[in-house]
Amino acid sequence: MSGSYLELRRRLAARDRSLHEKVTTLDAAAALVKDGETVGIGGSTLSRTPMAMIWSLIRARRKNLTYARGITSSEGDWLLGSGACRHAITSWFSQGIVWGVSKVMRHYVENGLARFDEWSHMAMGMRFRAGAMGVPFLPMRTMLGSDLLRQRPEVREIDCPYSGERLLLVPALNPDVALIHVQRCDAYGNAQIDGLQFLDIDLAMAANRVILTTERVVSNDQIRRAPDQTKIPFFAVEAVVEVPFGCAPHECSNTYEPFFRHMDQYTALVNGDPVKGMQEYLERYVYGPGSWNEYLNLLGLEHLLTAARGGRSVSNA
Repeated sequence: MSGSYLELRRRLAARDRSLHEKVTTLDAAAALVKDGETVGIGGSTLSRTPMAMIWSLIRARRKNLTYARGITSSEGDWLLGSGACRHAITSWFSQGIVWGVSKVMRHYVENGLARFDEWSHMAMGMRFRAGAMGVPFLPMRTMLGSDLLRQRPEVREIDCPYSGERLLLVPALNPDVALIHVQRCDAYGNAQIDGLQFLDIDLAMAANRVILTTERVVSNDQIRRAPDQTKIPFFAVEAVVEVPFGCAPHECSNTYEPFFRHMDQYTALVNGDPVKGMQEYLERYVYGPGSWNEYLNLLGLEHLLTAARGGRSVSNA
């Protein structure tokens, strides 16, 4: 991670914060992420996962990344199985509620091939919130009395100086880079999010830099017509990449739902053999395609249309 919050602020102050276009390609954005960095991932479970950006990082052969997300799904499998990541910081690691705990994660963690730092859901949110606020820790009650407390030597218990109640202090989490997918943003990086925001706003403010992928780049005039919907400001953003269906096979609220049949096929493959199945999947869907559009072609037009119809039906309900 990037050191103290004051160091992050110093870097931000030295950065060009003028309104200038930041639109780039997936490959160029992946080059901004260096081996060994801590990468915060936006969205939650199957929702608004920046899959295109993760796909690009794996293809760029990134190594020794630390992965931090509130709730992890199959993107965590991709990162562990590819060797891009060997350290996960999260509160839950499953391919999805209907598919159960990730067998890929279990293989790597139980065999000592990767490190899994488990926190509560609330603790992950509080850690990003502390990072965004610029304080070294925040107090909370959750995790007190749980087995998680014994697993996390980083936390501290104190008696509240006002009430005398027992409290838990969790340390701030300031990733080197945040990868966040949004429904729309302008070329400068002013991002608007439909649906649940999850931990993304705090994550964006806590990270040293932010790479946005977006379903579409819109004009600054359109952004200004609904300023209350702008959740991530341009000055926090390093790069913008326009990637339609950038969460596939996960979902993007009001745009498309998860690609359920593909996820069924994926989990059957990797649950059968977490190593060989994962490698077979990566070779076909990550390393094989020449571009993200070719990856979408592999998913199939029927899958895309079904997911898009489902997403629209939810947004119009």
